[in-house]
Amino acid sequence: MTRRSFLEQGTGLAAAAALDAKAKAQEADGVSRTTVPHVVVKRVKADGVTVFYREAGPVEAPVILLLHGFPTSSFMYRELMPRLADKFRVIAPDLPGFGFTEVPTERGYRYTFDALAKTIEAFTEVLQLKQYALYVFDYGAPTGLRLAMAHPERVTAIVSQNGNAYEEGLGGAWAPIQKYWQEPTSANREIVRQALSGEGLKEQYVYGVPRPERIAPEGYTLDAAMIQRPGNMEIQLDLFLDYANNVKLYPEFQQYFRKHQPPTLAIWGEHDPFFIPAGAKAFQRDNPKATVQFLDTGHFATETHVVEIAEAMRRFLK
Repeated sequence: MTRRSFLEQGTGLAAAAALDAKAKAQEADGVSRTTVPHVVVKRVKADGVTVFYREAGPVEAPVILLLHGFPTSSFMYRELMPRLADKFRVIAPDLPGFGFTEVPTERGYRYTFDALAKTIEAFTEVLQLKQYALYVFDYGAPTGLRLAMAHPERVTAIVSQNGNAYEEGLGGAWAPIQKYWQEPTSANREIVRQALSGEGLKEQYVYGVPRPERIAPEGYTLDAAMIQRPGNMEIQLDLFLDYANNVKLYPEFQQYFRKHQPPTLAIWGEHDPFFIPAGAKAFQRDNPKATVQFLDTGHFATETHVVEIAEAMRRFLK
């Protein structure tokens, strides 16, 4: 063997080893060896609303319906969806009042969680989603759990990422909002409004995150821009007030867990000031088979731990 052929062979082996290592890393991350699935954006009319949504994965694959929370949109799932779309059809709509979903003025939409659930239910029916696993975060939890109670036969599993259903899960950050529930005065509404500034939204993203430099600014910057659209701030304040009705429904959500025992993964940013770890642990009280996993991060766990969440979901939903 000449020196040149030896070097060429060595280079080829090194390149092959590098490619194999990359492929194994992609597999561990839940991504196909050959391609990263594309996420496409679509719109569909449902309940008199033009619902914007993101979708990826084979049409015939099991469905995961991902429901976002405040103050974000389906944008929060931009990194998670490709990591699941080789095995699942993943669908993430923007709730009315969020993202790029459009509610015509003439629709006379009243922004309550009952209304959000009704629109998303209509959305699933337009897309003919007969069964789906629910991924619920923050506002997505009371929205999705309304769907689950109405159609338990459709829900194959629940992944709750800081999606609360228990009063003990409400953290101290809710204090000004709870005061607003008790006394819905203009003064208390203004106190809540101040927390929705650009800096206030950024704080929600970085609070409790050991390495805040892992939080990309695009998420909270987009959220702040969306809230500043004409009329949107009032929509958000109305939904904060209506959240009190979700707390009243918590016992019914818990009854659903006890009766139907849906396979449940509660995967939680343990430093979340809004929905604290007690809310994750409480799932096991009504559903002893529920799996609880904590992540060393804050409220927006997909911003820092998307790899860990995707891996946990793939194991859980296998």
